[in-house]
Amino acid sequence: MSRRTAAIRIRARAGIVIAMAAFLGVVAFFWPFLVAPGKFGSNYAPPLIFGVLLVIVLCVVISEIAEGGINSKALAMLGVLSAVNAAIRPLGAGTAGIETVFFILVLAGRVYGPGFGFTLGCTSLFASALITGGVGPWMPYQMFGCAFVGMLAGFLPKATGRREVALLAVYGSLSGYLFGFLLNLSFWPFSLDPNSSIAYLPGLPFTEQFQRYLAFDLATSLGWDTGRAVTNLICITLAGPAVLTVFRRAARKARFQSPIHFASAPSPSPRHSPPPDGRGGQGA
Repeated sequence: MSRRTAAIRIRARAGIVIAMAAFLGVVAFFWPFLVAPGKFGSNYAPPLIFGVLLVIVLCVVISEIAEGGINSKALAMLGVLSAVNAAIRPLGAGTAGIETVFFILVLAGRVYGPGFGFTLGCTSLFASALITGGVGPWMPYQMFGCAFVGMLAGFLPKATGRREVALLAVYGSLSGYLFGFLLNLSFWPFSLDPNSSIAYLPGLPFTEQFQRYLAFDLATSLGWDTGRAVTNLICITLAGPAVLTVFRRAARKARFQSPIHFASAPSPSPRHSPPPDGRGGQGA
């Protein structure tokens, strides 16, 4: 089944904020094509400035989502899955591009909705960075990239059974490549000798600059990104059916968006009410 239980509602205002955040995220990732290094007085100023802006935007987006759109049950589920992702990420990160954090992010976004996927991507990477000591100027970009991986999983078309697992596996594989493609943009201008044929060269036309970046990405990150993509494909294919079943069973029991009603206490029946003299019907 492909039933979706939105654990976190995205209201109209939160949707607008997310759309604006998406635009700023694209600008932040593609800044080498928009702002030349040194424009702000330092070659390293643009990624730092955009990194700070991303942190602020992420805080605003999460606060908008949390305002009336998340309850205690969804918050508990978010905390559990964030802790799980933070714990399993060090098991694979750093070895041939193997990333164990994405497949849970994709499956949770699919079952619990785009709002949950977006928030889980942020909290998972933040918690993982604190545990592994990976806090740095790259962290906002990682958080933002994972947030969009989880959110887009919630927007995938309907499918059931093996088709759904295949759809999620293909999406997880493609998102592995896309995540690496975006993250490389944040440091590409500083990683090579300017005389290199694949280095960033301010002032070039967009098409030639983009060709240089494609060559850089293929030469330096294709193997790493392939490891991430293959990991996502294998994990979702093998563990996807069981994890989807567990997530949906938890969603049915939690009933995240079910309204809470308080029933009034029934009034006492007249035949059981005490007599006016208050002595329980016993004569004098």
